[in-house]
Amino acid sequence: PYRIGSNQEINQMLASQRALFEMPRDICYLNSASYSPLPLRTQDAGRAAIGRKGKPWTLDADFANGQHERARTAAARLIHADPADIALIPSIGYGVATAAKVLTIDRGARVIVLEDDHSSPVLEWQTRAAAQGFTVETVRRPGDGDWTSAVLAAIERSGAPPVSLASISSVHWSDGGLIDIEKVGAALRQRAATFLVDATHSAGVLTMDVKRLDPDFVLFPTYKWLLGPYGRAFLYIAKRHQGGIPLEQTSFGRRDVRAENEVYFADVSYVSDAGRFDMGERDHFISMEMASIGMEMMAEWGATAIAQRLLMLTERIAEGVRGTGVGVPERHLRAPHILSLSFRDGMPTGLIEGLATEGIYVAARLGRMRISPHVYNDEADAERFVAALARRLVIVKPS
Repeated sequence: PYRIGSNQEINQMLASQRALFEMPRDICYLNSASYSPLPLRTQDAGRAAIGRKGKPWTLDADFANGQHERARTAAARLIHADPADIALIPSIGYGVATAAKVLTIDRGARVIVLEDDHSSPVLEWQTRAAAQGFTVETVRRPGDGDWTSAVLAAIERSGAPPVSLASISSVHWSDGGLIDIEKVGAALRQRAATFLVDATHSAGVLTMDVKRLDPDFVLFPTYKWLLGPYGRAFLYIAKRHQGGIPLEQTSFGRRDVRAENEVYFADVSYVSDAGRFDMGERDHFISMEMASIGMEMMAEWGATAIAQRLLMLTERIAEGVRGTGVGVPERHLRAPHILSLSFRDGMPTGLIEGLATEGIYVAARLGRMRISPHVYNDEADAERFVAALARRLVIVKPS
């Protein structure tokens, strides 16, 4: 679904946003899949927020609630959700644990996860499986790189126990492998199975419409692709699950438990929307606004424009390294913003560290080199990386 486009389209695509970041020209940072830098505007907001926390008597009574709803609305916009269906959470693991508390996995059923997927959408189910009497089936990494076909084959396998849940990432964190969540979602709906999507590496970059997709849960943090801080994440919960018991019991998750009341526990019934699942101590005066700014910037640029620009950069790198002896995945099997390079005899020792000495930052992930540009990168970064890699591969090549 992603293409570079014609020369005219390339000329009209989103330009590099490097000027919005504190990124010197000699830095070639291609590691957003680990964590992104903060925009200058976000850094300024963080400093101002620290000042407010230093003088809490200056805060209006409605300040905290305004921060919550701004972040909730910004997160909802990225996935075309109703803000009332978004819970404020600190991490993906917290969100998966929330889903696990809400769901009942049938005894004898299967929970499908991906091989080498990140720990968050996997470990919760592995921990619960024995006591709750279900099995966790791991979809093995496909030799041809086609994760979608591998997941569909697992769901549809004849004679297998019924699928109760698929808990998977929409983009594999280690190599950028792309999963077609619309096809997977349709297969799960046919079997009345639940779908949890870890959108850590897709929210904001790949278009997602939860109204059309109709997943049960979608989770994403801000510290990678959404240009935000650590400790801020969001959980979309389909309305059909919003009657469940949250992970934490909070006053704001109840209809009328208020310090200003004459009777504190006036009404302990839960609020009716996803707000009941908000984390405790959600009044993060500093980082909540910082998270909102990054998400709002991403929404203004638009996922389509961002994906097109980042695909242009990763394709430029892919074409540049062909013929150097590294393996490059097929374009239609990978996300547009992550490129994973493999090495026939394994990644040369010291290669990642050597590139870093030149101001070029990428990551080693499961024996591959992961390259993940963002809107602050440009064509010069791509060309610089290609030249440095070629030079270093010659240096480390045995005589």
